[in-house]
Amino acid sequence: MILRVLVVEDEWPARNYLVELIQQTGLADVVAAVATLAEARQALAPAAGAAIDVAFVDVQLGPRSGDESGLAWVRVQAREPAAPLFVLATAYKQHALEAFELGVSDYLVKPFTQRRVTECIQRLLARASAAGRSDGGLPLRIAARRQRAIVFLDLDDVWACEAADRLTYVHSARGRFDLDLTLATIARSFGRTLVRIHRNWLVNAARVIELERDAGDMTLFVGSANGSDKCGVRVPVAKERAAAVRELLLAGARGVHR
Repeated sequence: MILRVLVVEDEWPARNYLVELIQQTGLADVVAAVATLAEARQALAPAAGAAIDVAFVDVQLGPRSGDESGLAWVRVQAREPAAPLFVLATAYKQHALEAFELGVSDYLVKPFTQRRVTECIQRLLARASAAGRSDGGLPLRIAARRQRAIVFLDLDDVWACEAADRLTYVHSARGRFDLDLTLATIARSFGRTLVRIHRNWLVNAARVIELERDAGDMTLFVGSANGSDKCGVRVPVAKERAAAVRELLLAGARGVHR
């Protein structure tokens, strides 16, 4: 597996050097290296046509990126559907604690070194692999509870995961079952397969059957369909995520204007 990388660094020498170090690992391919957050947003947009696995972002970008710092931008972007993994680049070690509180995957302290960048890429690859495989080499599945039994669900059978009343559930073709893990932990484990569309919901994007708008509210019907018959669950989309969710779903479909 080769990671597809975006580098966001406003200083030309530092940007070029980081790109060189990433490329020299042989484990990643830098598909875009940009100086501003506006350019970073364009690179991450589905219309760019290059899915980004990891974004390396400088914490303190210069005035060309506007009033928003790299740290503030990552704080927002990390909540977006299908967000990539993030690595913060900083000259100050004190940003490390906030980096991990944000849920970023790693941080690099300047000046960059080949050893540290290689370790970072290797760690990211291990995380990406774990999202698709279990420790035993089998495809990673969801383990849920049904009374005294543990139920194993293939991701293709999973429709959505819900947080409600301090509990977590998985909705699937086989029914609704209890989960021990939080939505945040589940999302980290399964990467882009399960997309956060609401603070209380993750959905399997491949199982979305319908997108509906009513009086400004967006909902998704997630499940399975056979002819005119369908079964599943209707899920609300948070208003602040609606545009990104629509763009994500239409990026993988043809027939309707995006």
